[in-house]
Order: sequence, then C-alpha cells, then structure tokens
Amino acid sequence: MHAAPTNHPRHDAQLHLNHIDANSRGSTCPGADRDGAITSSTKDDGSHPSTPPLAPGLDITRHGRTSSDSPFDDSDDDDDAEDTDAVIDSSNEKPVTWASLPKKGQLAILTFARLSEPLTQTSLQAYLFYQLKSFDPSLPDSTISTQAGIMQGSFTAAQFLTAVWWGRLADAEWMGRKRVLLIGLLGTCISCLGFGFSRSFAAAAVNVGVMRTMISEIIEEKKYQSRAFLLLPMCFNIGVIVGPIIGGSLADPINSYPHLFGSGSFFGGKDGVWWMERWPFALPNILNAIFTFTAFFAILFGLDETHEIARYRSDWGRQVGRTLARFFSRRRVPGHYRRLRNLEDNESLCMDGSVTSRSAPSSPIRLQALPRHKRLGFRQIWTPNVLLTLLVHFLLAFHTSAFNAMTFVFLPTPRAPENSRQGFFHFGGGLGLPSSRVGLATAIIGVIGLPLQIFVYPQIQSRLGTLTSFRTFLPFSPLAYTLMPFLVIIPRYPWLVWPAFTVVVGLQVISRTFALPAAIILVNNCVTDPSILGTVHGVAQSIASAARTLGPFIGGWGLGLGLKNNLVGGIWWALALEALVGWLLLWTIYEGKGIETRKDRREGAQEG
Repeated sequence: MHAAPTNHPRHDAQLHLNHIDANSRGSTCPGADRDGAITSSTKDDGSHPSTPPLAPGLDITRHGRTSSDSPFDDSDDDDDAEDTDAVIDSSNEKPVTWASLPKKGQLAILTFARLSEPLTQTSLQAYLFYQLKSFDPSLPDSTISTQAGIMQGSFTAAQFLTAVWWGRLADAEWMGRKRVLLIGLLGTCISCLGFGFSRSFAAAAVNVGVMRTMISEIIEEKKYQSRAFLLLPMCFNIGVIVGPIIGGSLADPINSYPHLFGSGSFFGGKDGVWWMERWPFALPNILNAIFTFTAFFAILFGLDETHEIARYRSDWGRQVGRTLARFFSRRRVPGHYRRLRNLEDNESLCMDGSVTSRSAPSSPIRLQALPRHKRLGFRQIWTPNVLLTLLVHFLLAFHTSAFNAMTFVFLPTPRAPENSRQGFFHFGGGLGLPSSRVGLATAIIGVIGLPLQIFVYPQIQSRLGTLTSFRTFLPFSPLAYTLMPFLVIIPRYPWLVWPAFTVVVGLQVISRTFALPAAIILVNNCVTDPSILGTVHGVAQSIASAARTLGPFIGGWGLGLGLKNNLVGGIWWALALEALVGWLLLWTIYEGKGIETRKDRREGAQEG
C-alpha cells in the first residue's frame, strides 16, 4: 500500500510506508492514521542538515491529553489534535468559524504584538501637534503643521526603505521570523521611550523613524487566511478607538490632572512630578512601551518559529514558556503513550515501538527528508500576476491613506461663506467641526469597522471568495470619495450632518473591510516558493509604505489647492478615479493557489 504523506505541524519530513509488517522491528513507536501514514518522525540519522535531531518515537500524549489553555503550552488550544483529526478524517469537515481557527494561541500572540503599531501611531496623532508646539512655542501654526507632516511621513518613509531587508532577514535561515519580530518589538519599545523623552523636533523625528522601521516587520508573518488575515485590520480599528484615548488622556498630565500630579498633589508633593513637567508627553509613550515590552515577552515565550529551516533550531524561549505553562496549570503531563483520537480498532500503538495492523502486509519503513530548496533570486519572483497584484496593493494603500489624512483636515476646516458657491461642483470649505467632534468622527470609523470585520466579513468572504469579494466591495470607496465633498453643502444641523457623514464614511469602511485583508491574501497566495514568502511580503510592505507616504502628501496638497481655488471636491474626485483604476486592475489578476497547495503537489511528485 502506498500511503499518503501526513504533514505533522511540528516536523517537516516526508515519511513513506510500504507494506507495514504486523510485527516489524520496534526501534520507534510512531502513530499511524487510517491509511497507514505515519504521524510522527523517527530518529534522525543526521544525513540531512535541514532535518532536526528528533527524539525516538512520537510524543503522542499531546494529542490525547488535557492541558492548559495557555498560548505558551504546546497544545495551543488543542491545535495539534485538530490538525491530527483533519488528517485522520477529512470527510467530516465543519464550517469555518472564529472558534475553529487553528493555533488560536499563536494567532493571539501575533495579534497582541501587531496591536502595538496602531496603538502607538494613533496615540501619537492625538497629541503630536501640541508636542511639536512645546518644542518651540514661537513657531507659527503653519510651520507646526509642516513638521507634523514630516513626522507622519517619517513613519512610512522608514518602512519603505527597510521593509524589504526585514523580509530578507525573516527568510534567512540564521535569523528567521521570530527573531525579526523580537528585534522589532524591542526597538519599538526603546524608540517609544526616546520619542516621549525627546526635547527637539529632530530627536523626535529620528525616534519616530526608528519606531516605524522596527514596527514594519511585525506584519511579515501572514500565514493564515480569511478570518486570521482579518485580525490585522481589526487591530487598526481597535487602535483607532483606544489609541487617541490613551494619548489624549495621558498627555501633559500635570495640566490635565493637577490634583494628582501638579504642585501640592497626591503624587506630586510640593513641587509636582518633576519628570512630567520636564517631559509632559512621556507618559503615553511609557504606557505604549510597557505594552510593547509585554508583547516582546509573549513572542519570546509563546510564539513558534515558522521558517521552514529555522523552526528546527533550539528555542530556549519556548522551552521556558512550556515550563511556565505546566507550572501554572498545575497539571502533570502523562508519561505514557495514548491512542490517537479516532484511530480504528484494528490498529494499535505499542510501547516497544511497533505499529500493528491486521490488514497490513510487511515491509520496512523508509524515511526520506524533504530536500532543501535554494532560495529564488529577485528576478525569478516577478511574474506578471505578482506585479499586477502589487500594483493593486499600491493603489489601495494610496487612496485609503489619502482618505484618512484628508478627512481629518477636511473635518475641522471652517465652512466657506454661503455666497462663495458658484455651481454644483464649484464650492470650497470644510465641515468646521471642533476638535472634540473630530475625535468623535475618529471613533465612528472604528465603531463601524469592528462589527463588520467580526460578524459580516467572514460570512460573505467564505461564500464569495477572496477575489470576488474584493471586486464586489472595492467600488464603495470611489463612491464614498465622490460624495464626501458634498457634505459641505448640507446645512450645519447636527441631525443632518452626522447621519450623512456616517453613511459616507460607512461606505469607505465597508470597502476597506473587504479590501485590506483580501489584498494581503492575494499577495500571500501569489508567492511561488515558501523560501521567498518574507521577501515578497517585505516588497509589498515597502510598496504600501511608499503609497502611504505619497497618499497623505498628495492628498493634503490637493486639498489645500482646492480650498484656495474654491474647488474642494477636485482632489476627492481625483481620488475616486484612482480607486476606480485599482478596481479595473482587479479584473486582470487571479488568486494563486498558495504555498500549502504547492507543497502538497511537490510531495506528491516525489512520492510518485
């Protein structure tokens, strides 16, 4: 019998069974599925450098034991057991739900780390203008606005310059995904503190650039699809809601809470808290640094390496994490073998290492490790579909970032005089909202986005598919951009302005909810080889960063030009045209089959 290979999530070796003997030699005790496929690895002979030295036999107690729900433990919410069940009986497929996501512990750790970017960025936006003003109070507001634009540009510019190299490092065998994440989180933590304690614009700009550089690689490891990919934009909406609250409430605490930190206060004593007076914007950055440092330890102790070669490297952090998980769970791991779940009665596992089956003829077990593949060069990566997919990714990042930047300039801009309108399309001004109302508008974006991402997107995406849902909902963006400037001609009654604003912004949020994860999935699935996954994502991140650098700059410049010439809608309609071009390009690309499918095909070819 020629058995189908089984890919255990902990090992990357292909095992072949040819006619298992009922009483074959008992050097190991691997588990067998219904087709006779081995579910573990035997002892490595050291003949291949990419294959790790494996312990004899299979520690199958992981598949049958009850363990802690901690993400630091091996169980990962019984993820390995779920994987084994999927191999043993693939006919009993269940609908994909949030609860059925594999490796929920690993996803939770990645999401926790990923949340550090939107929290840091949106928290910074809440007080950036006032911090820059504190560096030199004599500067006019126009200069402060220019500095704020440079500061925001340094985020994406640094990411644009370095994301490819972070991706290359993530693909390197000596580095791997996890080490890159750890370096990024540690650097982000340090730069957060550096920015909070900055005393000049130059120092703040350098620290923000480093912060974005280090944050950029956090999203390199995008290995899950559908709901899992949705976790990344969900983090943005959470950050949009929570970040401004953290930044606005904790910035300049002596003036905000004089009874707690000022002179004669509870914490300040006679003269107040001296370091808060010297660095009034350090407190929110300290909190962000603590959050990021916590994520660093979560990655160190709880995250598994996923690089195809580096995953076999000894990881002392995970060993400590497993020890801590066992200690706090207060459960002893059984020291004996157990039957795999759903294993048929005519198969049994033996302590002496043999696999017995009444129906299996005899033949020795043959182990063949997967060969190491040479990493492709840059020129071998760029197929037409990859290039078009990256172009779509660029256009999407451009108009979404431009919309965000333009909206929060458009909202507080004073309304134009009534007699300034010269036609249906020839008008100027903004909505004239106070700063408190601008914060409410920010919260609306997050409040609309979260329920859509959690409840609506997974259902529709599972029915329509990634590319079809992308094509269906992206047109909502150009529609929103077309309607946005017409809000200024609505009378300034709150019962008219806010519903209209919510509808227009809701259209863009709906479009973004489906477009952003779809763009990530399409980039992920157009990769031709697993060894270049981090590189391609690094290039995609650099392209998106370039778009997010150009989008706010061009959008702000065009909005200012429109306000000056009483044609505020011009830049919005140009943005709608750009989004429409991106939608047309969606009909020229196709969704790749993904790395996992290609792995299976390669293994099938080797087996044959």
